[in-house]
Amino acid sequence: MKLAEGIKLIVGLGNIGNEYAETRHNVGFWYIDQIAQRHNTLFTEQKKFLGKTAKIRLNSDELILLKPSTLMNRSGLSVVALSHFYKLQPKQILVVHDDLDLMPGVKKFRLGGGTGGHNGLKSITQQLGSSDYYRLRFGIGHPRSLNLQIQVADFVLSSPNKEDRSKIDDCIDSSLTVIDDLSKGNFDLVFQQVNTK
Repeated sequence: MKLAEGIKLIVGLGNIGNEYAETRHNVGFWYIDQIAQRHNTLFTEQKKFLGKTAKIRLNSDELILLKPSTLMNRSGLSVVALSHFYKLQPKQILVVHDDLDLMPGVKKFRLGGGTGGHNGLKSITQQLGSSDYYRLRFGIGHPRSLNLQIQVADFVLSSPNKEDRSKIDDCIDSSLTVIDDLSKGNFDLVFQQVNTK
């Protein structure tokens, strides 16, 4: 059985700047920073891609990591610039992001779907002209589900408490092991590993 073509680009969503570094909306950055660290590679600014990129090699496969330097709601400009340059199809792209509908400590992997109101996903879907890309979602909870009296916009741009951050970090750590299968197109194995508690 021939495997599906694997992931060639992993996009971590977040906002650039030290003031945003520890906020919930930067979970995507946290994830691909960990990948780069494990592979001893550094991100470099790429103006033509409107973001910072790094490359890692897995066996014979090269994987590109992208951190858009645009505002969150313009992330798609960065993704489409890089994907057009490398002639990538949406199904070769994984977008990693925070998710209000999942509680801290929960992670999900899927292909396609809606944006859940996430401005980064809205921009990417619009710019690619397709929602047919893979997503790795890390739960951050919702102000209502966490009994917090705070607006959603303020919530995603604030830092999680120590307990929730620990749960998110555990999800990130346990999801780093799927990178090899992602690059090989072993998506059934990734679904099993990520979506099983």
